[in-house]
Amino acid sequence: MNSKANWSSAEKALGLGHAVLCAYPAVGDEPFAVLLADDLLDAIPPVPPVMKQMVDVYDYYRTSVIGVQQVPREDTGSYGIVDSKPMNETLEQIVRIVEKPKPEEAPSTLAVVGRYVLTPRIFHHLANIGKGSGGEIQLTDGIAALLEEEQVLAYRYHGTRYDCGSKLGYLEAMVAFGLRHPEVGVAFAASLKRMT
Repeated sequence: MNSKANWSSAEKALGLGHAVLCAYPAVGDEPFAVLLADDLLDAIPPVPPVMKQMVDVYDYYRTSVIGVQQVPREDTGSYGIVDSKPMNETLEQIVRIVEKPKPEEAPSTLAVVGRYVLTPRIFHHLANIGKGSGGEIQLTDGIAALLEEEQVLAYRYHGTRYDCGSKLGYLEAMVAFGLRHPEVGVAFAASLKRMT
């Protein structure tokens, strides 16, 4: 990997792109997955886990795959947003990707959620793009550069997303998982009923 700087030795966090770049010594020249902990994606069996769905897409197309979902237009400033061409009901070919655009400037309302399967070529781009929005190395900018030489797919996963980076999303996730818990689910449901 050619690089303008040795970003992996930086003493402080420089954004999601920097965090991914720091994984290069462990990943090397292999495809890899990125899962962001504040996005909890829940697929209830028999539906496969969301990452398994995405790995299956990668295995078929052998190209980077990004998890996406529709969001309200007023929320586009909180996400990476993709402009894409539909391939089928769950898959789109990304034409461009923009980091946190204003609602009036967003190319769509199809937002990136915290799941990626990436080819190792992303490391080259992350090492060479430099700092972007917020003075950080943005993974979105690396993916935008990757688009110039490789196909990148947007996948509309089967499952429910809980935004655990927000208080409400975290509570919704705890309730959903608590109600399904084999040991305490029934008692938890009764407890919730008493509280409401």
